[in-house]
Amino acid sequence: MAKSTFEQVIAEEGVLVYSNVGDSMYPLIKPRDLLVIKKPELPMKRLDIPLYKRDNGQYVLHRIVGVRGDEYLICGDNRVDVERGITDRHIIGMLTDIIRDGESISVYSFKKRVYAHLWSDFRPIKRVIFRIRREFKKRRQN
Repeated sequence: MAKSTFEQVIAEEGVLVYSNVGDSMYPLIKPRDLLVIKKPELPMKRLDIPLYKRDNGQYVLHRIVGVRGDEYLICGDNRVDVERGITDRHIIGMLTDIIRDGESISVYSFKKRVYAHLWSDFRPIKRVIFRIRREFKKRRQN
């Protein structure tokens, strides 16, 4: 039996539930969280979290921090560099809920929207926080 792609599951079922790999969306997404991805509502808006497929075939789940024309500016919550060049043709689905410890948490809840605004609007501060965190890590290792 052939393995289904994320695109196939969303097209056939309308929803994809899977666990994420990596830490690029921490602290929003934590290890062992289940992610609920639904068909995207295009065009997407700032602060939406699309599941997209890069031209090299890699799947990525990051937040839209800006929209310029038909291009999305995207960055992981635990990253500082913005990815450019992502358009609607790359978008497979959108994160709507996180299931943590059996409880469903909407990424569109008031609390999660406030978090998204603060974290995305203050990217320069995020850079400083990440730099300080990196320095503490280095000093702990020495």
